[in-house]
Amino acid sequence: MSDHENQVRALALTIFAANGRLISAGNELVAHLGLTSAWWQVLGALRYSPVPLPAASIARNMGLTRQAVQRIVDVLADKGLIEFQTNPHHRRAKLVVLTAAGLKAVTDAENVVAPLDQAIANKIGTNRIKDAIRTLKEMDVVICEWLDQPQTRASIPEQKETPA
Repeated sequence: MSDHENQVRALALTIFAANGRLISAGNELVAHLGLTSAWWQVLGALRYSPVPLPAASIARNMGLTRQAVQRIVDVLADKGLIEFQTNPHHRRAKLVVLTAAGLKAVTDAENVVAPLDQAIANKIGTNRIKDAIRTLKEMDVVICEWLDQPQTRASIPEQKETPA
């Protein structure tokens, strides 16, 4: 394995570890608000989107499955944190919109994690955070382009089911 491959592998493993800890910390910090990290992730995606989005777009933007996001938005709708609106571009794919309660929930979550955000910013610094954002966005683009290439998909070995 080349040094480049080792470095990419180390980056991926570091992202996996940081993501796991981010989700755990988020769950712990927002539990008293009646939220989970997954719910907060969807609420945040809606808050910072300039337009209402269908569940499939939220999933695509967040790197999640459409089914997972659909389950979450259904729960959030039951809790009154989001509502569905008619989508003029697609009759069956309703738009997901934050309610006033949903906006309050995501704002409360952001306020609760603000001290952790500040600790991270103090330790890493704004410039390094900006560099990390750029790097991860570029990595995301490469991964998406790679997965979108039919010849790449064809080269991925099929998973064989093993008998239980």
